[in-house]
Amino acid sequence: MFDEILTISKFKATCLAVLEKVRRTGKPVLVTRRGEAIATITPPPEPQKSEQWLGMFRSTGKIVGDIITPVLDECEWETLKR
Repeated sequence: MFDEILTISKFKATCLAVLEKVRRTGKPVLVTRRGEAIATITPPPEPQKSEQWLGMFRSTGKIVGDIITPVLDECEWETLKR
């Protein structure tokens, strides 16, 4: 179950390296004192991936009617009246 079992003195001497190894490999390490387990070093859980805001409503819309033809005739556009 454990990739590695370390004594407390060995863990204290190599703490940063052990933590990096656990993060990199994802395998837990057991720390012991006088042969008795006192701690388990485990990797953190995977971060939750947040959905990007672009495309988050991609499945919620429904096209009804004509989306190509302008709503008003060209003669009704205020910009063309000037």
